[in-house]
Amino acid sequence: MTGRLWGVGLGPGDPELITVKAARLIGSADVIAYHMARHGRSIARSIAAGYMRPGQIEEPLMYPITTETTDHPGGYQGALDDFYVSCAERLSAHLDAGRDVVVLGEGDPFFYGSYMHLHKRLAHKYPTQVVPGVTSVSAAAAELGRPLVERDEILTVLPGTLPPDVLAERLKNTDSAAILKLGRTFSNVRAALAEAGRLEDAWYVERATTDKQRTEPLAEVDPSTVPYFSLAILASRAALPKATPAAEPAAGSVVVVGLGPAGREWLTPEAQEALSTATDLVGYKTYLDRVPVNPRQRRHSSDNKVEAERAVFALDLARDGARVAVVSSGDPGVFAMASAVMEAATEYPAVPVSVLPGVTAANAVASRVGAPLGHDYCVLSLSDRLKPWEVIASRLSLAAQADLVVAIYNPASKDRTWQVAAARDLLLEHRSPSTPVVIGRDVGGPNESITIVELGALDPSAVDMRCLLLIGSSTTQLTGTGKVFTPRRYPAT
Repeated sequence: MTGRLWGVGLGPGDPELITVKAARLIGSADVIAYHMARHGRSIARSIAAGYMRPGQIEEPLMYPITTETTDHPGGYQGALDDFYVSCAERLSAHLDAGRDVVVLGEGDPFFYGSYMHLHKRLAHKYPTQVVPGVTSVSAAAAELGRPLVERDEILTVLPGTLPPDVLAERLKNTDSAAILKLGRTFSNVRAALAEAGRLEDAWYVERATTDKQRTEPLAEVDPSTVPYFSLAILASRAALPKATPAAEPAAGSVVVVGLGPAGREWLTPEAQEALSTATDLVGYKTYLDRVPVNPRQRRHSSDNKVEAERAVFALDLARDGARVAVVSSGDPGVFAMASAVMEAATEYPAVPVSVLPGVTAANAVASRVGAPLGHDYCVLSLSDRLKPWEVIASRLSLAAQADLVVAIYNPASKDRTWQVAAARDLLLEHRSPSTPVVIGRDVGGPNESITIVELGALDPSAVDMRCLLLIGSSTTQLTGTGKVFTPRRYPAT
């Protein structure tokens, strides 16, 4: 007996719009398969997560390509065809073993859904059933409060990828319409609506039913802000007077965003979303320059030594209605802007403030050499600009006595040249001279370098502000292949 294949529609995004049958199947399946982009996030899985159970086998189906170019000999379609052949083989292995497989799909599986490509390859081989879901079209109409069709009216569903002249012609000859696949096609869609004389009737709906939903007249939408998960709606011509969605009051906010140690590949999807939706970006110029310029956004750069002033400036903008993203390298909560903003925010109780984490410099450097932070460790800054050296020295000595791996931020600068040698000498009072030390510089950047030395041979002249140091504990080991790790098991256990 083979397993059964289920194509399960999840609806438009709100987990409460999953059908009872879909929820039951998700919870009982042996295998849960879902599509995901290369950034590692699956919208389908996030919708279904509350209905999944521990111990289920997960099969993430990572697209090899989305909108970028490919060197595949068969081009874009060839790359996708090979991808679905591979996915079908993976799912076949489970089905042949008698496992039931649920393939998750946003909206309805047979409505512009990725599931259908698997269905065509597997449905003739295995018992298969499709569970419909609420479509984005139905969700958008419901959120707008606008009927789609009445009596003898005709509803036309169109992909925004059609040429503008074809779109315009179709729009002239229908009563109501839903246009999907916006994103990069938005400008063409808007031009087609204008040519058809329907632009003023069109509504824009983004991420319907989710906490990131946006609705507004389509004519007022900035094309640079339009994601793929959006659509245009032309509601019933016979509908009641326009039910304009209630305008949200102008309310600002501040989100402190961790950029990670280097480029976009280190940025989390959540952080990228916050940067994309902000009206104002605030930050140290060097970090702000890492965020691509968006003409609709205002950018406010400043020097690296004015954290408090920068925080107040951002909060003032938010108090006046701006959506402000304060950028910070690495993680904003580690010797960075989150603390400054939270402290200043005590004087702005009406301004919502949130913090989005980023990959820390310590974790980035550690990843390059193995697992030096595999056991207990502490994080210290050698900068005595905001705390006295006596405090730094005391904490270093105590960390060394406690046999903790030590991650050292801000080890040196043009004005601070002696602290590295002093820290080395303090650590040597409790550590062997052969203790591994990792010097990471500009990890993820164009000038990245990783050096491993012994503590006794640490040369302060080789360390500057672009560096982060990882000082091993008594159990940290350097392997013959140049990797460093700290065992999770301590010798006394």
